[in-house]
Amino acid sequence: MTSFPLLGEPLALDLINAGGRVADPGGLGAWLAAQDGRLAPAGPVGPAEVAAVGAVREAAGPLLEAARRGVRPPARELDALNAALAGAPAHRELSWTAGAGLTAAVHRTAGPARRLAAELAEAVAQLLTDPRVGEVRRCEAEGCVLLFLPAHPRRRWCVASVCGNRARVARYYARHKEAGA
Repeated sequence: MTSFPLLGEPLALDLINAGGRVADPGGLGAWLAAQDGRLAPAGPVGPAEVAAVGAVREAAGPLLEAARRGVRPPARELDALNAALAGAPAHRELSWTAGAGLTAAVHRTAGPARRLAAELAEAVAQLLTDPRVGEVRRCEAEGCVLLFLPAHPRRRWCVASVCGNRARVARYYARHKEAGA
């Protein structure tokens, strides 16, 4: 089973952080299952879904970096994200259910791969246009590349119980090594 080190951030960050773990149908299927209701059911995952999600993921990283710095986004990645958004237009469909009343569900036209890519591209677009995009941080732990949107301004690590503990243990050993020398 594929393990994802950090889930529960905005969906776009979860996608970027998934890295190569979503580069095959099994890994992408596991990631989609780990998202637990944050995305519309995708059905079986095959090479088309992997390619579509991979294209969104590859565009998301450079676009996020540009947005964090407040600079012009790269045109190629912007075009790729816009193509994913246009590949499965969304519309709301109203329905009436006794007990629940009137509801509006989002429906996307197109095949499963394009629908999934469009839904993820929408999550990326939401993050890129969020006023807090400049607050997205990279984990401060040595060797960690994960991104997160801190709920608290003093948050420094993606997962405090993993990267935070490693950093604290490294500092502890460094202090004791100096004291013993």
